[in-house]
Amino acid sequence: MKTRRAIYTLLLPLLFLLLSCDMEQEVEIKLPPYESQLVVECYLEPGKSLRAVVLESVSYFNEPELPLVPDAEVFITHQGRTIKLPFSPIQNKATGKYYTHRKNEKLNLQPGDVLTLEVKDKKGRHVTGTTTVMGQVPIEAVEWKFNESNKAYLLTSYQDDPDAANYYRYMVHRDSLSNSSQRDFVSSDQLTNGQRVSYGSGYDYEEGDTLIVSLFHIEKQYYDFLSSISDARRANGNPFAQPSRIVSSVKGGIGIFTNLSYNRKTVVIEK
Repeated sequence: MKTRRAIYTLLLPLLFLLLSCDMEQEVEIKLPPYESQLVVECYLEPGKSLRAVVLESVSYFNEPELPLVPDAEVFITHQGRTIKLPFSPIQNKATGKYYTHRKNEKLNLQPGDVLTLEVKDKKGRHVTGTTTVMGQVPIEAVEWKFNESNKAYLLTSYQDDPDAANYYRYMVHRDSLSNSSQRDFVSSDQLTNGQRVSYGSGYDYEEGDTLIVSLFHIEKQYYDFLSSISDARRANGNPFAQPSRIVSSVKGGIGIFTNLSYNRKTVVIEK
């Protein structure tokens, strides 16, 4: 007991000293100047006009905005022909998406066609990208089944090609493509090569719901881009998550240049 009392007697002054100390200390970290990059998104769709978005990245510590780049020049080359997309900002009312560069011209895209993208501005920044047109993968069936609570689950099926590595994006919208998607995820055929694949859902739907089901056959570069965006969203604000960078398909900047090949069906949930 005497030994314990002696230890307490020695430790108490140290404890009081620690409690009285100011444990907070401001540390100033000098970061190197941030160099903004061109941010480019360009999706080629069969039967749709040529459209692209060109913005400028900002520092993480700046206001959450992406400035326009009016002096940026956008060029798309297809079968030896180069087309310039003028700066002409617009919002697509059907989808709610914004575009900064566009040209009212439709390309006759065929599976296997290779197209290139070039973006440059007066600051000397130069972005390039390449995409190979994918073929459609048909949706074989869209089915549903009700439970005892009159809620229905959705089942979408398609056949995977065994002779190629394939990547997919699956989306379900209710009523309109301009609404937020009910389901949206990407997958590969690494575990389902050559199989008939089915995507299911929970009992999320009711009789009378109108659903727009889309199956995109996508490039690996688009699969990697979308996967990295999903990882970055999960990591943002999570102190226990590893920071995640966006995997771009373009060189010289940030973003994606790809084509959208999809099969789409609209169904009404009925008993």
